[in-house]
Amino acid sequence: MPRVMLILPTSTYRATAFLHAATELDLDVVVASNEAPTLAALMEGRILTLDLRRPDESGDRAIDFAARWPVDAVVGVDEASVMTAATIAERLGVAIRNPVAAVGATRDKRLLRKRLTAAGLEQPRVAEIDIEADERTLAAAVRVTGLPCVVKPVDLAASRGVIRADTRADVERAVQRVGILLRNICTDGSTPPLIVETYVDGAEIAVEGLVRNGRVEVIALFDKPDPLVGPFFEESIYVTPSRLDAASQRAAIGVVSDAVSALGLRQGPIHAEIRMRGETPVLIEVAARSIGGLCSQVIRLVCADAPDELRSLENVILRQACGLPLGAIELFDAASGVFMLPVPARGVLRGVSGIDLAMSVEGITGVTISVPLGEWLTPLPEGDRYLGFIFARGDAPDAVDGALRQAQLQLSVDIS
Repeated sequence: MPRVMLILPTSTYRATAFLHAATELDLDVVVASNEAPTLAALMEGRILTLDLRRPDESGDRAIDFAARWPVDAVVGVDEASVMTAATIAERLGVAIRNPVAAVGATRDKRLLRKRLTAAGLEQPRVAEIDIEADERTLAAAVRVTGLPCVVKPVDLAASRGVIRADTRADVERAVQRVGILLRNICTDGSTPPLIVETYVDGAEIAVEGLVRNGRVEVIALFDKPDPLVGPFFEESIYVTPSRLDAASQRAAIGVVSDAVSALGLRQGPIHAEIRMRGETPVLIEVAARSIGGLCSQVIRLVCADAPDELRSLENVILRQACGLPLGAIELFDAASGVFMLPVPARGVLRGVSGIDLAMSVEGITGVTISVPLGEWLTPLPEGDRYLGFIFARGDAPDAVDGALRQAQLQLSVDIS
C-alpha cells in the first residue's frame, strides 16, 4: 500500500476530491498542511504541519518526518502547494516528481516568460516593475508592452490582481491597486514585484493534461466561451470538448507540449491557459497542477488499463504519483462543463435562492454554493474565491453551454 503525502493548504478547494480518491485507491495518506487539525495529537504519523511559504524549511521537516514514517509519493493539490511538494519530493528522492526549478518557473511569471521566450514560443511582451514604480518607470514599461496591456502580480493565481489597462493613467491606477492588494497579503512587508505584459486579444482556452516522462497527454481541452477582455478577468464557463477547429486545437496542444519541454516539467498534472490570436496560439500561463476550484468534478475518465472503470482526475493523478497501473486516458462524457459563479459584489452573503430551479434544467448535474452564509465576500481583482459552481453534462458542448447559462439565470444572490 503506497504512502502518499498530500500537501493540503487549509484554504484549498481540492482537499475533499483528493482525499476521496486516496480512499478509493486504499492509499496510506499523510496530510501536510499549514495548520494542524484539532485531533492532530491522536494522528501521529499521519499529520505534518508546514509553513507553505517556506519550501526549504518544509523540506527539512519532511525529512525528519519520513525518517520515522517513510513516504512513497508527494502531491501538491493546488497552486499554493506545488513548490512545497516539489521541494519535499526532491529532498525525499521519490521516484515520480518534477524538478524544483521547473515548478518554480511556473510559479513566477517572470521566470515563465524568460524560459518560454528563450525557447522561441509566442509570448506577450513583458516588463518587470516594482509596486512603487515611478511615472518614468511605468512609461518605460508601456513602451515595451504597448497599450492595451495587463498588470499582474508575479505569483498569484485565478486572475487575482490581474487588471487590463488601456491608457497610461490606467496603468498607474492598476499598479497602485495591485500594490495595495499585495501589501495586505504580504504582512511581512516583502511584497513581490509586478509584471506588465501585452494584452492578447482573442478566444481563450485551457488545456488540462498529464505529463508522463516529459510528454504531455491531453486530458481535456476547454473552451472559455465568455469574452475575457477585462478590465478584470473573472472566469465563468468552461466547456469541453473545444469547438475550435482541429488545426487550432493541434496548434494549441503543440504549444503546451513545447512549453512543458522548455520548462523541464517531467511528471504530473498541468493546467495551461492560451489565447488564440487568430490562428496563432499565445501561451498565457502553465501551472504544474490540475484545474482549480471544484471544476475537476466535470472530468470523468476511462483509462486503457481498466476500460470498465470510471475514474476521477484526482484518482488518475494519485495513480501516476504512486506508480500504480495507468493506461492511456480518455474523457468518458461526450461533453461537460462548469460555470464558476463569480462574486457579484462586496458584502456579506445572506443567501442564494433558485438552486432547485437551476437543478431542474436539463443537463445540470450539480449546483454547489461553496461560500458559507454570513461570510464576507470580495470580488476580483482583490478576491480569491468563487461564490460556487454549476456542473453540466450533455451530448454536445453547445447543449452544455446553454444548460449552464440557463441554470445560472435561475439563481438569485443576496449580499448585504
